[in-house]
Amino acid sequence: MSTILTNFPTYESIGVRPLINCMGTYTRISGSLLLPEARAAMMEAANSYVDLDELMNAVGARIAELMQCEWAYVTAGCAAALCQVTSACVAGKDPDNLKRLPDTTGMKNEVLYQPGHLHIYTHAIRMVGVQMIEVKDHDELESAIHANTAMYAFFGDRTDHSDIPLQDVITICRRHNVPVFVDAAAERPDVPNTYLEAGVDAVAYSGGKCLRGPQASGLVLGRKDLLQTAFSHSAPHHSLGRPMKAGKEEIMGLLAAVEQWVKRNHDAEWQEWERRLTTITDAVSPLPSITTQTRQPGRSNVAPTLEIHWDQASIPLTPEAVRNQLSQGDPRIELFTHKNGVEIMPYMMEEGEDEIVAARLKEVLGGPK
Repeated sequence: MSTILTNFPTYESIGVRPLINCMGTYTRISGSLLLPEARAAMMEAANSYVDLDELMNAVGARIAELMQCEWAYVTAGCAAALCQVTSACVAGKDPDNLKRLPDTTGMKNEVLYQPGHLHIYTHAIRMVGVQMIEVKDHDELESAIHANTAMYAFFGDRTDHSDIPLQDVITICRRHNVPVFVDAAAERPDVPNTYLEAGVDAVAYSGGKCLRGPQASGLVLGRKDLLQTAFSHSAPHHSLGRPMKAGKEEIMGLLAAVEQWVKRNHDAEWQEWERRLTTITDAVSPLPSITTQTRQPGRSNVAPTLEIHWDQASIPLTPEAVRNQLSQGDPRIELFTHKNGVEIMPYMMEEGEDEIVAARLKEVLGGPK
């Protein structure tokens, strides 16, 4: 007979208020909710000991089969992937190099990028001890590559706004044997993978965003030799990435999420997101001066977003005031604001929450009765 545990702490028991997520898969509001299959896989994994080298090898092969690529590697989040793949490009498997990082003396220690691709997560690359070198056009890229060039870092979300198109980056870097690594954290890891088909050496995704695996997990797809070297820079091995431990529970939870990713009905999910936005639109549209429009996504957080606008002469509330009322209410609702209103992203909303959000927005924007 199984035992039902009742003496564990809850968010409420320590004074933390759960929230309805109308923003998307942002880490500061805990990303996504685990799929039931991922949750079950983590609980099952917690019941046994396992050799982590054996586990990572087996999971890498299985995810590679599912994602139709050469190899896969599970990390402790996408930022950990940025660090460990960079580390692999810099130090390789040389044991002396592994011990010395982030001292990169005598190693390849320059990472190339182009304007607009340097962002807050680049710190995970720089912590390896590399120098970031900006290249603005094809000629600069060609001339910047030399013996110390370790890697080219490309931010997938900027693919459509890059002075040097990704395919040109790949062509030039491949000619000089420079690995190309794409950060696609909040993008969809579709099968077949467009980045790998284009010729990149590795691409990294968050495990706790659209995949709805463990929040503290990341997924890297790409060249087997490169990803296995990256694993040698992480736990249970002793190098720069040792603190970035992906435990057996996260590894198996992410595997379960990937198993579900290739089974999920993504068209039906999209239709459900649109239905939720229609519920909210229908609730607020009759209010004075309200206008709405649905914005289609870019490469990240791939779901439609509802923009709600109003004339503050008719509804004397700033977008920030509406946000605060929703955040401080019960249940707590979190959303983004913009200059003329608020935004609703249905991506991570749960069943029935669209009706709750619709009622609260109508109440707040409708003002006192």
